[in-house]
Amino acid sequence: MDNVKEHFEEEANEFDSNILKLIPFYNDMILFMISALPFESSKPIKVLDLGCGTGNISKAVKDKFPKARINCVDLADSMIKMAQHKLSDYIDIQYHTGDFRDFDFGDGYDAVVSSLALHHLSSEGEKQELYNKIHDCLSDGGVFYNADTVLGADEYLEDLNETKWTDHMLESLSEDEVAGKWLPKHEEEDFPATIAEHLKWLQESGFKDVDVVWKWYGFAVFGGRK
Repeated sequence: MDNVKEHFEEEANEFDSNILKLIPFYNDMILFMISALPFESSKPIKVLDLGCGTGNISKAVKDKFPKARINCVDLADSMIKMAQHKLSDYIDIQYHTGDFRDFDFGDGYDAVVSSLALHHLSSEGEKQELYNKIHDCLSDGGVFYNADTVLGADEYLEDLNETKWTDHMLESLSEDEVAGKWLPKHEEEDFPATIAEHLKWLQESGFKDVDVVWKWYGFAVFGGRK
């Protein structure tokens, strides 16, 4: 996680422009995540945003649920500063810099959301432990949705995922940058799992109605209800 922290501290200012070049259908991914939150728009929901980055998910939450109260957590202080700037017109948002593995979540959340963050956890045990922690912090009927990169179920599908992802990056980035920077960072910092593994871990943590609400090759939005 030290490498991840250094990476995001350095690149916070470029994050919003880079994310569209790196992540296929990024805005669609956010839209599907927010649409899966099963609440009336007027409800004052309590939300935890894990790995909030520059605040894109929290902004989408506030735009749909203006009365939402949000706790934003991110490893990189520079990301938190960008989120504070982006969300400066919104109220009832608190910011916390630190590793979400060590963060005291508290309880009583209606929703926990995360985007492109949990794949940095390097082991199955860490992912399962975090899912347990998320389940515990939710109110009954609360939901958790994760938008993240995922592995293909077999070697052929994983090769297909990487090919489609690389093709997307090459639409706006040079071959040297893709091969020399972004693919090596993926190999060094990312530890994705298959959809089937994620759904199994969620169910083992006690989540119900576990489902995939959106998927494009190696990117997916999935979660469940307490």
